[in-house]
Amino acid sequence: MNLHALRLFHVIASTGSVTRASEILNISQPAITAQIKKFEKELSFTLFKPQGRGIALTDAGEELTLLAKRLFAVEQQIEQFAQDYVNGTNGSIRLAATYLPAHFLIPTWIAKFKQQYEQVEMMITTTNSSDALKQLLNVDVDIAIYGGIAEAYPDTIQTEELFQDELWFVVAPDHRYANQQVSLSEMMKEPFVMREKGSSTRERLLSLCRTYNTPAPIISLQFNGLHEAIKAVIAGYGANFVSSLVVRKYVERGELCRVYVEGIHLKNTIAICTRKNELLSAAAVNLIEMIRHNPYTI
Repeated sequence: MNLHALRLFHVIASTGSVTRASEILNISQPAITAQIKKFEKELSFTLFKPQGRGIALTDAGEELTLLAKRLFAVEQQIEQFAQDYVNGTNGSIRLAATYLPAHFLIPTWIAKFKQQYEQVEMMITTTNSSDALKQLLNVDVDIAIYGGIAEAYPDTIQTEELFQDELWFVVAPDHRYANQQVSLSEMMKEPFVMREKGSSTRERLLSLCRTYNTPAPIISLQFNGLHEAIKAVIAGYGANFVSSLVVRKYVERGELCRVYVEGIHLKNTIAICTRKNELLSAAAVNLIEMIRHNPYTI
């Protein structure tokens, strides 16, 4: 079917005038009339009939008008969708995040983002550091929000640091090392409550021991979440090595206390990871831009 001719018919039917259609479409009346006659021949029925000095729709023309109206309404919807997608006001974002940003940063980021881009669908996976990068490399997600520091990022990963926070040793207030300064070797004799293998902070602790040639700690309790590990330490068991973002409020309230380990001042990086040389959707670009302007929202 000749969609151009159908559009001409639609405009004539909508305005009730070939003259008006000619003005709107900037096409001469004879050219419009010739294309309509050719279109009628293609369809094998007439669309218009004389009525006084003008024209009127035939019964078939009336029926086709309804169908054409639906078709071009859908066309407008498609055009609007395409524009919204290009502007980032529509579409979807697949996001993987490590536990630290997932629990302490992303909820606020997403709330701010959705206030402005309500139609964008968000799919968020919370996982450990190694799996977050794996999902990004496998194209399972568009963006990874990483809390920690990888020993080496693959060449195909691009990272953008948002900010850094400190890594703290913490214990319960009645622990003998609470608010004390101790050596790393003394600290490593304590039982630790940590996240599962693959956790960035756990790997940082083990790397620290290797760097200073200190025996690794005994991780006597292991949890798949930060909250559970912290609660176990608050309850009075063991020590934790954790981002200050996670425990700062507990320390301020006196539920946890820091242990100052001699010569150890480590930072934790919060970063956005994407795949190099790969264009992101406009929605994903808008999210990253919003995060850049609101990096530290705790």
